[in-house]
Amino acid sequence: MEYDLIIIGGGPAGMTAGIYSARQKMKTLVIAKAFGGQMANKSVDIENYPGFEKISGFELIQKLEEQMRNKGVEVFNDEVVSLKKENDVFSVSTKSGKLFQSKTVIFATGAEPRKLSVPGEKEYVGRGVSYCTTCDGPLFNNKVVAIIGGGDAGFEAAIFLNNYAKKIYILEYGELIRAGKDNQDKALSSGKVKIITSAELKEIKGEVFVKSIIYKDKKINEEKSLEVDGVFVAAGYEPATHLLEGLVDLNDKKEAIVNFETLETKTSGLFVPGDANFGKVKQIVVACGEGATAVIHAYKYLN
Repeated sequence: MEYDLIIIGGGPAGMTAGIYSARQKMKTLVIAKAFGGQMANKSVDIENYPGFEKISGFELIQKLEEQMRNKGVEVFNDEVVSLKKENDVFSVSTKSGKLFQSKTVIFATGAEPRKLSVPGEKEYVGRGVSYCTTCDGPLFNNKVVAIIGGGDAGFEAAIFLNNYAKKIYILEYGELIRAGKDNQDKALSSGKVKIITSAELKEIKGEVFVKSIIYKDKKINEEKSLEVDGVFVAAGYEPATHLLEGLVDLNDKKEAIVNFETLETKTSGLFVPGDANFGKVKQIVVACGEGATAVIHAYKYLN
């Protein structure tokens, strides 16, 4: 079956694109493993989305998904493993073996948590190492945890974990904390949080589950150990663009190069809104706006 548009990804850009494509009466398929994108990992309320003084990531996901589905957009829950274009037609293959074709594609996969690439990280995923505070935080009730990353994501994780953990270490690679003052104040108000700057994580150790971490104190060039029950990685995100290689130009961060007026790439009919492109502002509302823009120009491309 051939569609006018296939949207790959279920984050704010993808869901908004689905809503707008329905308004344009485009025959659309949305393919996503799950809906929400990075909003699904948001451990504190969202306070800068227009129309809501405060809303949880889960609630905003529900509202966007419900609005999209109510518009009649077709949805297929699966992971895309291949994207090709031949003779002006895009072919999209999924992990389950399905093949779909369309005249245009909006690639809205966003970004995925950056891995630390240290010994023990891969071995203890699901056994003490986590990339999702809201998913796994409640499992660490009255436990000691370490958060790797001292930006806003790290401090937001600490704010959430204050509800469960008895002690929280935040390890920041640099000399200075990068989180905003408001997040710092909220995280530190519990008295449970200890910040360690100039800390380079070297290893995650354990038996069946995580037992400790080894980090280098760069101020004194000495390795130290902390006994912890869990490690939450908040080291930022990297664009999920590996399927675009050969179809679009990527910068040194693997972000897609697009025309920001249209969000179109060098491959005509292929648009990349949201955190997968090289825009400097990574915000939910920006991703939504770019999802709408991509649909408007995909519709013009078709006509």
